[in-house]
Amino acid sequence: MEGLPLIAIFLGTVLGMELFAYAMHRWVMHGPGWFLHASHHRERHGPFEWNDLYAAIFAIPSIAMFWLGERGGWGPSATAVGAGIAAYGAIYFGFHDWIVHRRLPHRIVPRSAYFRRIVQAHRLHHVVESRQGAVSFGFLWAPPLEQLHAQLRRSQTAELRRPSRQD
Repeated sequence: MEGLPLIAIFLGTVLGMELFAYAMHRWVMHGPGWFLHASHHRERHGPFEWNDLYAAIFAIPSIAMFWLGERGGWGPSATAVGAGIAAYGAIYFGFHDWIVHRRLPHRIVPRSAYFRRIVQAHRLHHVVESRQGAVSFGFLWAPPLEQLHAQLRRSQTAELRRPSRQD
């Protein structure tokens, strides 16, 4: 298999990872995995937080698919899936860690309506310090901001805080 089918597998994996990331964020990180993710909803002191372990955990399927595709006999389609997972991870790092949380210095200003919406939606997600009551669990797609504000106003379980400088 080569060419367009592999590109389609790669792009489909990147898009599918948004659904996977949404589910993991909403039902695992804000569920039984809160013991790691809670560090991400508090002010960070130093370059790392416990939540960073999720990056290593989520890299395992990508590494496995690369290995299975190249050495395990599964072929180029498995490698394309591994590359799609890795690409999503790179997009996540660039958007989430670098741009939104400013873990690396930059001068990027969200100018497009889409870019502003996903950045603001993620900041609204971080207004909630508790595992319940948070809004907007995706990274590349976010509901309209008015909808997120309404959800926060209706929430009776969210422990809200004022956004800090790092948000």
